[in-house]
Amino acid sequence: MFTGGAWHPPLGRAVQRVINPATEEVIAEVALGDTRDLDRAVAAARAAFPDWSETSRQTRLDLLRSVLDIYTRRIGDFAAAITAELGAPRSLSEDAQAPAGVGHLRAVIEALEAFPFETRLPNGDLMLRDPVGVCGLITPWNWPINQIALKVAPALAAGCTMVLKPSELTPLSGLLYAEVLEEAGVPPGVFNLVNGTGPEIGAAMAAHPDIDMISFTGSTRAGKAVLRGGAETVKRVTLELGGKSANIIFADADLETAVASGVKTCFQNTGQSCDAPTRMLVERSAYDRVVALAAKAGSEATVGDPEQPGPHIGPLVSDLQFTRVQELISVGIAEGARLVTGGPGKPETCQRGYFVRPTIFADVTPDMRIAREEIFGPVLVILPFDTEAEAIALANDTPYGLASYLSTGDPDRAMRVARAMRAGTCNVNGAYFGAGSPFGGFKQSGLGREGGALGIEDFTEVKVLAI
Repeated sequence: MFTGGAWHPPLGRAVQRVINPATEEVIAEVALGDTRDLDRAVAAARAAFPDWSETSRQTRLDLLRSVLDIYTRRIGDFAAAITAELGAPRSLSEDAQAPAGVGHLRAVIEALEAFPFETRLPNGDLMLRDPVGVCGLITPWNWPINQIALKVAPALAAGCTMVLKPSELTPLSGLLYAEVLEEAGVPPGVFNLVNGTGPEIGAAMAAHPDIDMISFTGSTRAGKAVLRGGAETVKRVTLELGGKSANIIFADADLETAVASGVKTCFQNTGQSCDAPTRMLVERSAYDRVVALAAKAGSEATVGDPEQPGPHIGPLVSDLQFTRVQELISVGIAEGARLVTGGPGKPETCQRGYFVRPTIFADVTPDMRIAREEIFGPVLVILPFDTEAEAIALANDTPYGLASYLSTGDPDRAMRVARAMRAGTCNVNGAYFGAGSPFGGFKQSGLGREGGALGIEDFTEVKVLAI
């Protein structure tokens, strides 16, 4: 465990085996902490807070720039770790997964340079933004460095101290990040890392009386548990949770481009992205054409060894995730959806590892489980609509509201429909929001925003001075 600026043997005795999901082989063993390890880390963070919270903007900028330099130098190590522990294909790890840590760091540095820690209000009062305190950061396995960077960097920028608990399924990325922060010279106690399980360490963090804020990314079910755990101490809670994102395709869109992009984005990272466009809503006059294009794109999606470069899809992260995705594919067939491509079982070429067949269903109805539940695998469902109003209603007919997608040749309709969708982001005609833009969701997709200036703001408290 990295606590108080040094590496310590764990007080707990549990060990987590890290499994390569492509080979099902053990590639590492990581010590898991217990509540004593957490208490030690929180105490270190609490002791470091008074000094770090008073540091200057320049001091924090210098540290973040040092982190960026060291991370960039070691980016190959992160890509290799993500491929090994998550099963992300090498090209995805090198081109997207690991570089996310660079993009978010740069965006936070840029936001910190101009962040308004002091603002004179029109009435003459002075509004201050103070660091919220000791923060518990709980990150997921699907984009490990993306989420670590989105939490650690803004917390440092705001003047907070922290305890990070990365996912026990992908702990190697978190350990590497701790090495980067150590080399960058983060003061003792400002950043601490405790590996552990969600039910033990995650729950204890949510309820810990000396943690002022929890920033959690994961499932909606787990996010609700974090909210309940933090209620007793009235903690600040930021949540980035699940999604079932709609991708509306109108008949006047460039159908070939829109469908190919929609299928590719849904299948990226083996469908293990919270903002994946997993519901393709298609104007009825273009429906048959879109289904045929989706079938072509789906049948051309390949599955293969993540250690090899290329655009292929890797395995799911674990046997548990494999079982869940297989169950929901079978549910879709039983519910009467038309199987366009893929289906149950493993690809013929990948019988070892947690590989699945990229799957597309057509003729899906809004009440089907596969249209409502977050599958978190390479499974796309296609539904028809007749009018713009119906498309918007279908897109919003979900308890989630993380992301949305839209393709149309009509600029006025693009703006009209994008504004009407109840989601934290809307990506229009193949565009995708950049690092530094706020990311988060409506409804049960979360609370708060991550990224850029709003990401820093979430780690602050507002104080007004009336003098």
